[in-house]
Amino acid sequence: MGQYIRLQAILAATGIAMTMAFLSFLSLSRQTVSIPDVGGTYSEGVIGQPQFINPLLMQYNQVDQDLSALIFNGLTSMDGQGNLEPDLAKSWDVSEDGLSYTFRLRTDVRWHDGQPFSAEDVLFTISLMQDPEFPGAPYLKRLWQTVTVEQVDSYTVRFTLPEPFPAFIEYTRIGMLPKHVLGDMPARDLLNHPFNVKPIGTGPFKLSDVNAQFARLLSNPLYVEKKPRLAQIALRFYNSFEDTLTAYEKGEIQGIASIPPANIAEVQQMETLSLYTSILSGYYIVYLNLQAPNSAPYFQEVEVRRALSQALDRESIINEALNGQGLVANGPILPRSWAYDPNQMKTEFSPDAAKALLEQSGWVDTNGDGIREKEGVPLAFNLLVGDDPSKIAVAEALSEQWQQIGVSATVKATEQGLGENLVKHNYQAALAEVLLAGDPDPYPFWHQTQIDDGQNYSGWDNTDASVLLEEARTLQDQGRRNDYYFEFQRIFADEVPSLVLFHPAYTYGVDEEVLGVQLPALSNPSDRFRTVTNWYTLTREVIYSGSQFEDVKP
Repeated sequence: MGQYIRLQAILAATGIAMTMAFLSFLSLSRQTVSIPDVGGTYSEGVIGQPQFINPLLMQYNQVDQDLSALIFNGLTSMDGQGNLEPDLAKSWDVSEDGLSYTFRLRTDVRWHDGQPFSAEDVLFTISLMQDPEFPGAPYLKRLWQTVTVEQVDSYTVRFTLPEPFPAFIEYTRIGMLPKHVLGDMPARDLLNHPFNVKPIGTGPFKLSDVNAQFARLLSNPLYVEKKPRLAQIALRFYNSFEDTLTAYEKGEIQGIASIPPANIAEVQQMETLSLYTSILSGYYIVYLNLQAPNSAPYFQEVEVRRALSQALDRESIINEALNGQGLVANGPILPRSWAYDPNQMKTEFSPDAAKALLEQSGWVDTNGDGIREKEGVPLAFNLLVGDDPSKIAVAEALSEQWQQIGVSATVKATEQGLGENLVKHNYQAALAEVLLAGDPDPYPFWHQTQIDDGQNYSGWDNTDASVLLEEARTLQDQGRRNDYYFEFQRIFADEVPSLVLFHPAYTYGVDEEVLGVQLPALSNPSDRFRTVTNWYTLTREVIYSGSQFEDVKP
């Protein structure tokens, strides 16, 4: 009997050990993991308020651009690397002569109200911008008025240009508008139409309601691409960064749309806030008004313009005024562009050379007041700048460095109207930010024809440069275009029509509880929403085993 009992005990112990081993194996081979779930709300603080939630009118308001990025789609869009890709169009062809662009549209797209998107909506949207009474940005009207639009069938459209223009494809990124909602409206009434606060688009989110405090957007169940994981997004409107930061600290918002360079160190101490930084595709520039020989006669002299550029320590301005958030720029074409000439003449910081250049040109401080003058005209001007604290800090740094060479620049901050003053050439010098995207064509910014009502805000009237830009934009071959753009950069560096300073950095703050956030290549801060369908705040626990677990991609 004793042997029997001992045998039973041994068998029992062995069974327990085998059971424990089996359970241990199960615990190793079957694991619980967290994966993204659908639902949840993301709230973000932005500075300013919407004016026109409309892709045809959003060009001068960042909040409008942010909302439009979530609500509307164009025929094409930019991917995370900054390359053009199909959006509402599924493909396109360009004729051998470069004059005709044929777009084949997706047939499964629905507007937020359920109506189908078609070629009629494309023709309607373009017709608004072609209308002589179109109230939007003048450059849009000028471009589209030169284009012939044809509806080949319900889901095919063809654009015909008067001459080859490789950069044209970039303009097809503009958001489309629904004809069935706006079709009876004259273009002149677009500014005051209720659509601008009750928009209907095709994007991943649709506007639920908007007021002076916030805009609430809901996930679009009809969106044809990857459905958003977030159920809602709320953009809350504030007057300043300080108000936005306070709102985050109180838990009112989970993200901060833009963090000024001066506040980077402060927010880095906030353990719950994740920061994302990217260099913007653009530059800070000081426009020198070359169309004002009476109020700013000194800018007519290339020697003065060169001296002003040589006197600037761009690196120190980045470090001191922007907390290191930027890269020194060299010319009006982005350094990562195929059109950039790495061998172009670079402006070296040399205040002594700047002083010598001014003295050789007759600009001397004869009365000892610290300001140079020539023929009774002091080398003194107003430097206009928007009311953004970062830009004001840069403007003040510029003024201080120019003072060291006997030039007086008085900083004048304006709460609104900087763009209008630039268009009308109603300034002496102005600090501004230029944002670029895609094709490097500088024509809109520096061609002679863009001086009146265009974006050649300095009024640079250089025939040689303009001819180069004209020829370059008609060529399909990138190598040949390069030759023209390299020569253009040589002329620009020699003439110094304005002072290109540096490429600014954009910093975005998102709470650590918001996951899946990635900051792609940016041509505009609103491009942060390119990856928004991947963002999530909710997760769920799922058991995976073996190879299944290896395939999970949260």
